Amino acid sequence: MSPVFGHGRLRLYLLKLLDESPRHGYDIIRQLEDRFMGLYAPSAGTVYPRLQRLESEGLVTRTEEPDGRKVYRITEAGREELRQRADELHELEEELRVSLQDLAKEIRNEVRGSVRNLREELKQAAREVRRQQRHAAREARSAGGEWRELASLLEQFRFEAGYRAREWSLSPEQLREIREIVQDALRRIQEVLERR
Repeated sequence: MSPVFGHGRLRLYLLKLLDESPRHGYDIIRQLEDRFMGLYAPSAGTVYPRLQRLESEGLVTRTEEPDGRKVYRITEAGREELRQRADELHELEEELRVSLQDLAKEIRNEVRGSVRNLREELKQAAREVRRQQRHAAREARSAGGEWRELASLLEQFRFEAGYRAREWSLSPEQLREIREIVQDALRRIQEVLERR
């Protein structure tokens, strides 16, 4: 974004901001960052020297507030420069708008690609965990470890439920029904354990 502000264009945009309203330096920096959706955030070392130069040229004035902040206001000479450079300002704003749209589109495409990749990686990881759980269950069965098999089945259920809960949007009724099924299963398991 900085090349857009080459050759006195940031100076012009600072005059525009001050024509809208008197501002202190930090507010100017924040306004620039907000208007450019965080894609351009000038440092104090970029903004303050330009404000001082505009002041020395008589295009802005600076007053100090009781809290110590310095507030900059555009002068009539500054407004005159804006009027004389109105076409350039319009051109600059159009370039900035197009540049922001292009950057936003590029970022949106990158995010979509990243989300797709992440989704695939999560699916692959879930498949691998299920494969390992099935393998562990087979080993437990072959070794005659019924408790290990039961623990593996419960862990597989817990993992699958957690994975699916994030994947699907379940209604409150569906969640309530699933909760009742799980509670019934736990009650029946408890009955089996009490009969031993």
